[in-house]
Amino acid sequence: MKKVFLISLLALSASFAAVAQQAETAQTEVNQYGQKVNSYPVDATVQDGILVFQNKNQNYKMWFDVRVQGDAAVFFGYDKNLTQIGNGMNIRRARFAVKAQLDKNWYGELDTDWTSGTPEIKDAYIGFTGVKGLEIKIGNFKENFSIQRNTTSRYLQFMERPMVTYLAPSRHLGINVKYSMPALWVSAGAFGPALEDAETHTAIEDGNKDYGLNCGMSYTGKIVYRPLHKMKDASLHIGGAFSYRNPKTSSTDGYNAVRYSTRNTTSVNRKKFLDTDAIKYLDHELAWTAELAGHWKGLRWEGAYIARLPYVDASKSQITNIKPAWGWYVQAGYLLFGGKQNYDAGGAKYTRVNAGKEWGDIELCARVEYCDLNISQYCMGGSAYAYSIGLNFHVTRNVKFVINYQYNDNDIFANGKGEQDGTDKTAKGPYRTGYDATGNVTYYPGDIVSGSGIDYHMLACRFQVAF
Repeated sequence: MKKVFLISLLALSASFAAVAQQAETAQTEVNQYGQKVNSYPVDATVQDGILVFQNKNQNYKMWFDVRVQGDAAVFFGYDKNLTQIGNGMNIRRARFAVKAQLDKNWYGELDTDWTSGTPEIKDAYIGFTGVKGLEIKIGNFKENFSIQRNTTSRYLQFMERPMVTYLAPSRHLGINVKYSMPALWVSAGAFGPALEDAETHTAIEDGNKDYGLNCGMSYTGKIVYRPLHKMKDASLHIGGAFSYRNPKTSSTDGYNAVRYSTRNTTSVNRKKFLDTDAIKYLDHELAWTAELAGHWKGLRWEGAYIARLPYVDASKSQITNIKPAWGWYVQAGYLLFGGKQNYDAGGAKYTRVNAGKEWGDIELCARVEYCDLNISQYCMGGSAYAYSIGLNFHVTRNVKFVINYQYNDNDIFANGKGEQDGTDKTAKGPYRTGYDATGNVTYYPGDIVSGSGIDYHMLACRFQVAF
């Protein structure tokens, strides 16, 4: 009887194997273009809340990547004679992406943002992944320059990146080669214009049509050393990057022009107090950064220095003695209930945390930062310190709630336009930053005898869902 049972079990197993093998056999079908194609079945699975279609034997995997972030913020403690800052709420990001590992060699991605009500292209590229550790990208994607810029907004420790991060290059059309080894990570790429929205797309087309302008190329390289790569619960990231940048036709401030500006709170406050306005007659720029980051179990910390220096045509520009726009930040976060931080070795950045409890985990964060856009006595874009604390409630792998408090300390030149020489009475910023000798508020930093800029507090919160 036992022998009969074993024979029956083996026969049943063989039958299942034959069915499975038949399921993996390609079916010949005709597609919508009238071409014969090989058709294979796929399995639909849910991986931590993400719907995935895959066929492992064919090295095929496709999934949707959807992210929604909703923000609300209130602002207080500022001098209302100088400016008004409106409280409010908005949808910070509404992202929809389709991603696919087409086979063992090729990957494709299309990522869009619907926040403004019309689609904007974020990532749109093809990637070669057929050699272990090597990745070659062609398309529109983020340049490998800043660890903070390249960390996805899902896994930021604060609602917004530090002010100085906006000096770091972001997404551009181009090609990049990256090679990741356990202890060393290197990247190099060549990039053209930014492909962000309808406005930048029109600028590119008009520059080509009306003036025959080149798109403007940039060349960016980065290297990261990771001496603790053998440790399971710890990491140490020591990185540096450099970029040579030509003027872009995608610039909405005009060709041969660049503008450095940044918000110093959330996107709810639309005022950019730090702003150089358009710097014209640009020949090229240099950008560089040095960064240090690490984690140990539930602790994660990160700091960086970023600078960007414009070179202008001295025979045409009135802006002389230019120094770099620059800044730095230091931040850290700790999971209070036994969770673990995680480092993405392939991307040289930090990724999703592992919660310490079944109900999730809470991350306590703190940050100090500084950004200086006062690049010349003829171009004072303002400078600011900011001090932040935050709580991140990781409810599940897909749901997060965030609370941030921040104090912003702006100087008198942080008036939203890039006031020229402080004694210049013909140029002014839109925001008043102090009082003159008669006690009246003034737009002109050169007239200020009391007041130290527009300083204020912020309390903000966010919900985030990713699926």
